[in-house]
Amino acid sequence: MTQSSIKLNLVNIDSVPSSSEISKILVVDDEKVIREILADFLTLEGFEVVTAPDGKAAVQVLKDNHFNMVISDLKMPNMGGLELLEYIQENHDNLLTVIMTGFGTVETAIEAMKKGAYDYILKPFKVEEVVHIVHRGMEKQRLISENVRLKEILSLHQLSEELQSTLSLDEVIESILSALIKNLKCDAVGLYLRTKSTGQFTLQRQYIDPQSSADVMAAALDIPLVVNEVKKNRFILAQNEEAHRFFLVVPSNLSSLAVTPLVARQEEIGVLTAFSCTNGFHFTIGQRKMMDILGSRSAAAIDNAELYGGLKQSFRQTIQALARALEAMDTYTAGHSDRVTLYSRIVAKQLHVSEDDLEIITQAAMLHDIGKLGCHTNLNKPGKLTDEEYEIFKQHPAYGKEILEPIEFLNNVIPGVEYHHERWDGKGYPTGLKGTEIPLVARILSVADAYDAMTSDRAYRKALTHANAVDEIKKFSGYQFDPTTAEAFLEGIEAYRQDCVRRNIPIPK
Repeated sequence: MTQSSIKLNLVNIDSVPSSSEISKILVVDDEKVIREILADFLTLEGFEVVTAPDGKAAVQVLKDNHFNMVISDLKMPNMGGLELLEYIQENHDNLLTVIMTGFGTVETAIEAMKKGAYDYILKPFKVEEVVHIVHRGMEKQRLISENVRLKEILSLHQLSEELQSTLSLDEVIESILSALIKNLKCDAVGLYLRTKSTGQFTLQRQYIDPQSSADVMAAALDIPLVVNEVKKNRFILAQNEEAHRFFLVVPSNLSSLAVTPLVARQEEIGVLTAFSCTNGFHFTIGQRKMMDILGSRSAAAIDNAELYGGLKQSFRQTIQALARALEAMDTYTAGHSDRVTLYSRIVAKQLHVSEDDLEIITQAAMLHDIGKLGCHTNLNKPGKLTDEEYEIFKQHPAYGKEILEPIEFLNNVIPGVEYHHERWDGKGYPTGLKGTEIPLVARILSVADAYDAMTSDRAYRKALTHANAVDEIKKFSGYQFDPTTAEAFLEGIEAYRQDCVRRNIPIPK
């Protein structure tokens, strides 16, 4: 397949006829008078008609034009009707073929229908019968095309809903490839994305039909060549031997390859690929067009997911920077936020919270003491705090809320920051919430914060042992701590410590 034929396939993607287009018919017969009679009558019926004297000439016409129907004589010089039918079946989807023949070869005409011809006309024919067959065929083609469009619309609608429901890059890619392999019914589909730092395209994920042959798994595309070709032609459709040149490792019986680019903000961010190793398999017009449209929808979704991922990373870095700024004020609390985050996640997982809630708990744990930035006194001096200093200390949850409120994307962590010093019995601060009035995130932070405070050295005392800290949590469960949360912490921390021993990982002190 030459480069020009690849471009021709690109034209075919957009060539599914609409009901408003004039239908085109190619009449092929070695008898000039028959060509002229059919052309005249079909033109009067509102069709656009082109003629060719034999199958070989018809092939050349078909390469440069789109038709809805071919009416071909069975016996012609150079290339007969059956050979032309085979060419059409292999290279032109949704193109109806009607065979004309004499009474003596009617069995051959019936055999042609078994091979894919739409209908046959017996010579000598009545023009009215030909017109009737043509109109019936055009209606069938219209219904086929409409069905293709409806399937495309339904698939794209379902995919659009899936893509709009998530900003997770992994989920976006999974939705795209699931839709692709479902609609293309081929052996393998893949998605490659460009790495911004290197400009290289790497495979993100590939779906392979489990019923495919073993060597499909080992197939490897020549991605630089694919990307270079798709830049020139927008869509690649390569059949049989021509498809081989796009592979570094060619699977056996490779029959068809289709590739469409992913373009976002006028930049190529990736490519979607699909190939089949089923003998005689060809991507239909509807499949190619669907893949092309899918590529444009997918590119926007992937770009949004990557932007969101970048924002999340910046968000995490912002949280870490705020936590580090706090800990830089006092060497005794260095690492406190990290450890409270670790313990909070242990409790949260023990309680089987959702992934979204786990993320909020993680963020709140990192920032739970951010309000200490507003306490203008030395809270870590040797010895106990005075009553006045303790009252200042008790304001840090409220200060934390004030610091975070102007930052809209941090608002969902405020309940954990503001209420992590509330007590189950209602004797905590700053508001005296009791029991389940205290948000779960704050109840989790409370036990995690207390455990780390007890097992860490302070300026005014030495750290308690793990065993002593566990005894204190048991002792105050139902008073200071939510009993369920305390139990989850005790079970989770023991499992975590045992896992550290098994893996020879240092246990946080």
